[in-house]
Amino acid sequence: MPALSANKIKFIRSLSQKKFRDEHGLFIAEGEKIVAEALASGYKVKEVHHENEIGRECMERISCLASPSPVLAVIEKPLLTPDNLLEGLPGNISGRNPLFLALDGVKDPGNLGTIIRIADWFGVDAIFASHGTVEVWNPKVVQATMGAIFRKQVIYTDLADVCRKFTAAGLPVYGTFLDGKNLYENLPQGDKCGLVVMGSESSGISPALSELITNKLLIPPYPADAVTSESLNVAIATAIICAEFRR
Repeated sequence: MPALSANKIKFIRSLSQKKFRDEHGLFIAEGEKIVAEALASGYKVKEVHHENEIGRECMERISCLASPSPVLAVIEKPLLTPDNLLEGLPGNISGRNPLFLALDGVKDPGNLGTIIRIADWFGVDAIFASHGTVEVWNPKVVQATMGAIFRKQVIYTDLADVCRKFTAAGLPVYGTFLDGKNLYENLPQGDKCGLVVMGSESSGISPALSELITNKLLIPPYPADAVTSESLNVAIATAIICAEFRR
């Protein structure tokens, strides 16, 4: 394949911006592992470009990475809605101990990508996100997922509505707070299922959403009276929460 045309390079580069991803319904993924995951998934991969086919200089021009990878793919965004997951709760949830995450204003792309990867590892059924959460198709988010993005759904919706539907279905809604109850002492001993809300990096869970949390939890420092950091990174906190639920 010859080097890409100037128009093609401009088009692929434009997908680094949200407005063009929204306009064309496409996003990009870079790296041999991530592109392989995309090709093996049910996603529609529109184009794949290899450095050994288009040349190093051309790859550098279309890449969003400081050090371009050998392969880049252009992929069609799937259409995700919360309706099929929320309708009929809890009867339509299959599997033992169904667990869902809700992200309230997570802004950092690396954090969101890492959380998606964590959710993939711990078998989280789906991730709901507020409209103030960073876009999942941001190249930095995609990169941080290391391919997990092709297995875990992230659905942008009204989190207050999600919380209310879980509560109405008799499912608990958890959240992390500095004045919450010790995580290691206050999870149910039987089936551990429900919705876990994680707040933003700067301000935690919003006041309006806090009122809808039925089970407020704290990840305690050790020892309990130690002078420690003010808080944990949201991705690290999510990993601890998910690990404890699955334990």
